[in-house]
Amino acid sequence: MPSWTDHLRFAFQPVVNLTTGSVAALEILARPERGDVLTQARRNPDLDGELAALAVRSATRLETLLPLHVNVFAGTAADLGGLASLGKAVRDSGRLPWEVTVDLGAPFTHVPWPALLSAVASLRDQGFRICADGVGDGDLPLRLLAGLSPDLVKVDASVVARLPEDPGYRAVVAGLRRFCDDSGGQLSVEGVETELQYAAARETGAQLAQGDLFAPAARLPAADVYRPAPPPSVPAGPSGPTRPLVLEFLHPAALLPVSASAGDVRALLTASPEVSGVVLVDSAGAPVRTVDRDRFLLSLSGRYGHALYADRPAVRLADLPRTVGTHATAWQVLDVVAADERSRTGDDVTVVDGKGRCVGVVHLADIVRVLAENRVEEAARLNPLTRLPGSDAVNSEVDRRIADGREFALSWLDVDGFKQVNDGAGFAAGDELIRAVGRTLAEAAAGRQTSRVGHIGGDDFLLLADPDALEPLASAALDAPWSVAGIPVTMSLATVLCPPGSVADHHQAAACLAPLKKRAKALRGASWVLGRPGSLRHEVRRGTLARVPGPGSAAGATGAVRGVPAPG
Repeated sequence: MPSWTDHLRFAFQPVVNLTTGSVAALEILARPERGDVLTQARRNPDLDGELAALAVRSATRLETLLPLHVNVFAGTAADLGGLASLGKAVRDSGRLPWEVTVDLGAPFTHVPWPALLSAVASLRDQGFRICADGVGDGDLPLRLLAGLSPDLVKVDASVVARLPEDPGYRAVVAGLRRFCDDSGGQLSVEGVETELQYAAARETGAQLAQGDLFAPAARLPAADVYRPAPPPSVPAGPSGPTRPLVLEFLHPAALLPVSASAGDVRALLTASPEVSGVVLVDSAGAPVRTVDRDRFLLSLSGRYGHALYADRPAVRLADLPRTVGTHATAWQVLDVVAADERSRTGDDVTVVDGKGRCVGVVHLADIVRVLAENRVEEAARLNPLTRLPGSDAVNSEVDRRIADGREFALSWLDVDGFKQVNDGAGFAAGDELIRAVGRTLAEAAAGRQTSRVGHIGGDDFLLLADPDALEPLASAALDAPWSVAGIPVTMSLATVLCPPGSVADHHQAAACLAPLKKRAKALRGASWVLGRPGSLRHEVRRGTLARVPGPGSAAGATGAVRGVPAPG
């Protein structure tokens, strides 16, 4: 009698790393040729669990080395706990649990939360990774999402379709990226079909993606995927443009047990020319040794090499692993490489999770390329006179602090009577003054991780700091005895103190500064006015009334510029 499995086929869709352009994993999708087995599986946990096991076995027959994503209804996980049939299929196939991500899908409404969270804990104990699938179009409550703390959040295709034209959708996805960063997960998007969707997904912080734009789901895993050109400027997320995390560069690792022979390693490398090395792991998945492809094959290709090593343990031709944790930055990877032997500079660096298990590798070339691109983009955004970032960098940081619910102080500083300084002492004198002010502000902010200084242009500067770190920045600018051509020069500072929820974005924060700046300019000498959003009251911290004309208006302002604080 024919079985329902006789009419069941599986398709594979690549999950693409948006930083490296490489395939990070394969999602296995059930494709019944007749009947409605997927609807039945939604109501039958045992059937759904068997589908997940069959999906893993179908990938085993294709001999793919890529990590796998397997779909399971949330109700199935809650009913079956540790998904014993899936675990058995993984063991029988010779795969390791941490190479498999369980994509938990809707519905969630009638699923008992304690049972689901207990099942997720059991799956994690076995080594499986957990994904919250279809976020944005299902019934997954935010409280449950936080409780799951997924290793991966997949945004539904219906949300991705609206990203290019809807700023609200983009804000939601950007918020999910911040959630992933804070909870130690990654953000993926589904159903990417156009270049515009791809660009919008990258700009909102997506790290992984899948969809027909890259490669459609197919019976055989795609040998190659389409790699769109990256958008002109892509934010690097909360970690900052110069501190990308190692997860951004993760490649699947080719894993073999530490007992593998050199012949086993050679067979794997010969069958997979794209693999740059092999990680030899113990029974718990911890890296014990690593094998570099080029050095290994060179050893075997030498005279008597095959006879000497083929049947011997591969560890004889392996090196100690270079490892970093999943929360490491790209710069920390470079530190690990720099501390090792020069001959191993190009070797992969192994990434391990909190339990020491290998979750992938990173290639040095990817990291060097991205860091170099970031430095070039950073340089392009710097003011050519002061080498300070422009307003975009400060505005982006303001928006991040608003989204994180943090209190902050945003200040606007400028030179009093700067046009008269230029007219009287010359543009070179004005430029030297601005450079000196920029250096002083940068030095005052150095060592304070939460302080930012930006040069808008001309004589205008932006200062961003935590409220308790504001005074040193203000004092550096206002209390120094500046002078140009022997004539004293003063500064005006306006500050808006923004508690959580007081402003919606950097536009509102900047709008609050405009009236405060006018009040500061109405004061005499070095001035500082502080206010709060929505309040007509303000506090005068420096300066007095009855302001006199700026120093540049004095007749005969000529001579060499000092551009630095005058001696006391």
